[in-house]
Amino acid sequence: MTNINIPLSVLNLVPIREGQDAKQAIDSMVDLAQAVEDMGYNRYWIAEHHNTTTLVSSATSILIKHALEHTKSIHVGSGGIMLPNHSSLVVAEQFGTLATIYPGRVDLGLGRAPGTDMMTADALRRSKNDSVYTFPNDVKDLLTYFGPEELQGYVKAFPGVGTNVPIYILGSSTDSAYLAASLGLPYVFASHFAPRYMEEAISIYKNRFQPSEYLDQPYMMVCLNVIAAETDEEANFLSTSTLQFFLNVVRNSRKPLRPPVDNMDELWNPMEKEMVLGMSSVTLMGSKTSIREKLTSFQEKYHVNEIMAVSYIYDQEKQKRSYEILKEVADGK
Repeated sequence: MTNINIPLSVLNLVPIREGQDAKQAIDSMVDLAQAVEDMGYNRYWIAEHHNTTTLVSSATSILIKHALEHTKSIHVGSGGIMLPNHSSLVVAEQFGTLATIYPGRVDLGLGRAPGTDMMTADALRRSKNDSVYTFPNDVKDLLTYFGPEELQGYVKAFPGVGTNVPIYILGSSTDSAYLAASLGLPYVFASHFAPRYMEEAISIYKNRFQPSEYLDQPYMMVCLNVIAAETDEEANFLSTSTLQFFLNVVRNSRKPLRPPVDNMDELWNPMEKEMVLGMSSVTLMGSKTSIREKLTSFQEKYHVNEIMAVSYIYDQEKQKRSYEILKEVADGK
C-alpha cells in the first residue's frame, strides 16, 4: 500500500461529553494523549477557549503541563494561546518554565483571535486597546524572550531565556499567512472550522515565505476534522456528534458533546445545515479505504508538511480507533 508518509498530530478542545463533568473531561484529555502517543503521533495540542461551559480548555498552559506530566515523549503544546488575552512576558515565563521541566517537548502555537465572545474578551484583556493589532510585535517579543542571553533587553523571561521554545503561527484567514511567511515561522491553518480561506492562505504562505533562523523553508500544517471508522456508514453515523458540535456554534448554545443520531434533519433547519456543512467541509470521513483516498487527494493538491486532526467523536474508544485508522493510513498499513 502507498505510504503517504506525513507526520500526524492531534488538536483537542477538551469538550465535555454528555454525562461527564469537567474533571472527567480532563481525564479523557489525558487518556487520549497517552493513546495517540502510543500510536506514534507527533504532537498533541490543546486549544484556548473561554466562557464556554462545554469546553474545559480555558487555562491552556495548566492543561499542557498536565498532559506533559502523564506522557513520555509526545510534543505537547497550544493550539493555540490566544495572544491578545495575555502579556507576552507571562506567556514566555509560563512556556519557558514548561520547557525547563520538559525540555524539547513543548510547542507554542499562537493565535490572534480571543477564543471567546467580545464581552468575555473585554474581561480577559490586559488593556482596553485592541491588542489584536499588536499581535505581530507580541510574537516578535516572544521570539526574543526565548532567544539567547545577548539579545535580551532589560526585561527578561526567567525561565525562558535560551529555551528556544518553537513558535507556530495559527490562522483562520489570510492575515496570519503573511505574518508567518515574513517571520519565517511554521504556519497552521484552522481548516477544521474555517476552511473558506485555506487554499489562499496556503498559497500566500508558501509563496511569500522568507527563510529565517527558525526555518529554511516553509512548514505548513493544516488542522482538519477526521472521522474514521470500520465502514463508511459507521463514520457517517459517528460524524453526527461533530455536526451537533458545530450546530452548537451556529446557535451559540451550550450543549455538551452528544451521542450520534440517526437523522440530523430532525435537529437543524436548512440554513443551519448549510452553515454547519460549510464550517465542517474539510473533513476526512469514512472507512480506511475512504480515508486513504481523501488524504491522498488532499496531499496531491496541497502538499502540506503535517496534518493536525481533530475528532469530535462521542464514544472515546471509537475516537481512539479513528486516530488509529488515520495513523495506519499515513503509515501505509
